[in-house]
Amino acid sequence: MHNEVGPAILRRSSRVPTAVQILVTSLEGTHFSEVCETLVVNAHGCAMLTRVKLDTGVPLNLHSKDGRETTAHVVTCQPLGLDHRSWRLGAKLDRPENFWGLRNCPKDWVLPAPVAPPRAPQILKSMNTLTPHQLSGQGSLPSEAVLDRVAWQLEAQMRKMIAEQVRPLQAEVMALKERVAQREANPSRFEVSLSSIPPELEQQLELRLRKDLGPRVLDEARQQSVHLLESAKATIDQRTTESYENFLCRVVEELKVVEKRAQEISAHISENTREYLRRGLEDFHQKLLDGGNSLQRLSEELLQFLQHNLNAEHDARRGDLEQLRTSVASESSRLQEQVEYLDTRIAKLDESTRCLESGLDHRLSRMSSETVKEARSQFENLANEILEELTARSIKALGDQLEAETENMKVVQNGIVASVSESLKGQAANALQAFEHSLEHLARLSTERWRLKLEGGLNALAKSLNE
Repeated sequence: MHNEVGPAILRRSSRVPTAVQILVTSLEGTHFSEVCETLVVNAHGCAMLTRVKLDTGVPLNLHSKDGRETTAHVVTCQPLGLDHRSWRLGAKLDRPENFWGLRNCPKDWVLPAPVAPPRAPQILKSMNTLTPHQLSGQGSLPSEAVLDRVAWQLEAQMRKMIAEQVRPLQAEVMALKERVAQREANPSRFEVSLSSIPPELEQQLELRLRKDLGPRVLDEARQQSVHLLESAKATIDQRTTESYENFLCRVVEELKVVEKRAQEISAHISENTREYLRRGLEDFHQKLLDGGNSLQRLSEELLQFLQHNLNAEHDARRGDLEQLRTSVASESSRLQEQVEYLDTRIAKLDESTRCLESGLDHRLSRMSSETVKEARSQFENLANEILEELTARSIKALGDQLEAETENMKVVQNGIVASVSESLKGQAANALQAFEHSLEHLARLSTERWRLKLEGGLNALAKSLNE
């Protein structure tokens, strides 16, 4: 019923990207034991991340958290990045299977699983196969890390042993299910012939079978199920007891071995640590003495160098200060001479300004008086001319009017003469008053014009003097 399938199946299965943590231990070459995380898995192998490069063909022992264990070989190992701190390791399983424990795995992962007889558990296989050279290599590891790794391996072996003990029962259950499925898929001839029985006969047979064979079948089924359950329970109890006893014996032995090796490893670690600390202290003291001597020598050289530099810098600064002092003295004397020269020039400018101001005042007063006199004389002449012209015109007009009206107004000559004389007097007074106003306005305009001209000239003169 159980046909064993060897690892000669060469077909490839689908890849599934997933992260599964497994304990990877090298069986040959450089010792390597580390918990790695997978990147891509399938039924024939995986790709995982490691921090150490492994050669192609190195056999590996893989342990999962669920207690599964298998062997594999390194196919490729490529660096990730330029710093070569992490490597992408490709491993091929010696026996294709769903070692990763994926529930929803692809269909091409399903392989006929061989059923092997139960065997005694092998606890701490990797610890038993360690050579003295590997133990000395592990001596540098902390004792807590070693004990944690041993506990992890014990747990994995325990889970694996329980799974191996239950595997035959699972195989028998699967075989029974396959038989039932085959029987349902391929009915017998008798079952086929029953389909041609008339309905009346079928009902009678059904009633007869229910009455006669129903209780018998139920009793027999109950008895068989009880017997089967008792036998299965007895078998399970017997195998569980045997496995538990074997497991306890092996655990006691392995714990003794582990305790002994842990003591040896701790003694070796303590001895190596003492030796390393002693050598380190000696080297540290020697380096400290050498460093003190070199520091003292360097401090003396540095002191001499600093003194020389300070003296040279002091001399250079002193020379610069002397040059600066001489240049400041010469510059101060030159500035004093220029200040004295400027004082004399300013005094001369003050005198010339006073002379110009006094002369300008006299000249402006003379020019203003002459201008006023000329304007007054012009105004008087103009007023006389206008007055003469107005009197001549008025006299001529009055003469003409008088000559024209003498003949018509002889009766009222006296009244008219009086009224005319009064009107002439009023017109003359008005004309004289208007003439006086016009003269005053012209005088003000001319005076304002001359004042503006004088003010512009004085401003220009003041600007030229300031420049």
